Amino acid sequence: MTPVEMLALLKRSVSKFNDWRGNTPDAEIDLQGADLRGAYLQGADLQGANLRGADLQGAYLRGA
Repeated sequence: MTPVEMLALLKRSVSKFNDWRGNTPDAEIDLQGADLRGAYLQGADLQGANLRGADLQGAYLRGA
Protein backbone atom coordinates (compact mmCIF):
# COMPACT_ATOMS: atom_id res chain seq x y z
CA MET A 1 0.00 0.00 0.00
CA THR A 2 1.37 3.41 -0.89
CA PRO A 3 1.70 6.17 1.72
CA VAL A 4 -1.17 8.04 0.06
CA GLU A 5 -3.39 4.96 0.29
CA MET A 6 -2.40 4.42 3.94
CA LEU A 7 -3.29 7.99 4.81
CA ALA A 8 -6.64 7.77 3.01
CA LEU A 9 -7.51 4.51 4.81
CA LEU A 10 -6.49 5.91 8.19
CA LYS A 11 -8.57 9.04 7.70
CA ARG A 12 -11.55 7.05 6.44
CA SER A 13 -11.62 4.36 9.15
CA VAL A 14 -9.26 3.71 12.06
CA SER A 15 -10.88 0.29 12.49
CA LYS A 16 -10.19 -0.72 8.88
CA PHE A 17 -6.66 0.69 9.12
CA ASN A 18 -6.04 -1.41 12.23
CA ASP A 19 -7.49 -4.50 10.52
CA TRP A 20 -5.14 -3.94 7.58
CA ARG A 21 -2.19 -3.55 9.98
CA GLY A 22 -3.17 -6.80 11.69
CA ASN A 23 -3.18 -8.59 8.35
CA THR A 24 0.12 -7.05 7.18
CA PRO A 25 2.26 -6.83 10.34
CA ASP A 26 5.52 -6.36 8.39
CA ALA A 27 4.25 -3.37 6.39
CA GLU A 28 6.22 -0.15 6.82
CA ILE A 29 3.87 2.63 7.86
CA ASP A 30 5.08 5.80 6.17
CA LEU A 31 3.03 8.83 7.14
CA GLN A 32 5.93 11.24 6.84
CA GLY A 33 4.64 14.75 6.24
CA ALA A 34 1.00 13.62 6.41
CA ASP A 35 -1.70 16.20 7.03
CA LEU A 36 -3.55 14.74 10.01
CA ARG A 37 -4.79 18.06 11.41
CA GLY A 38 -7.97 17.50 13.37
CA ALA A 39 -8.11 13.79 12.47
CA TYR A 40 -9.95 11.47 14.84
CA LEU A 41 -7.37 8.72 15.40
CA GLN A 42 -8.51 7.21 18.69
CA GLY A 43 -7.10 3.70 19.00
CA ALA A 44 -5.14 3.86 15.74
CA ASP A 45 -2.22 1.40 15.67
CA LEU A 46 0.59 3.81 14.84
CA GLN A 47 3.33 1.79 16.52
CA GLY A 48 6.54 2.13 14.55
CA ALA A 49 4.96 4.51 12.04
CA ASN A 50 7.12 7.18 10.43
CA LEU A 51 5.37 10.39 11.47
CA ARG A 52 8.32 12.70 10.86
CA GLY A 53 7.00 16.08 9.80
CA ALA A 54 3.36 14.99 10.08
CA ASP A 55 0.94 17.72 11.13
CA LEU A 56 -1.00 16.36 14.09
CA GLN A 57 -2.32 19.69 15.31
CA GLY A 58 -5.73 19.16 16.88
CA ALA A 59 -5.71 15.41 16.12
CA TYR A 60 -7.45 13.19 18.66
CA LEU A 61 -4.87 10.53 19.52
CA ARG A 62 -6.22 8.90 22.69
CA GLY A 63 -5.12 5.26 22.72
CA ALA A 64 -3.16 5.63 19.49
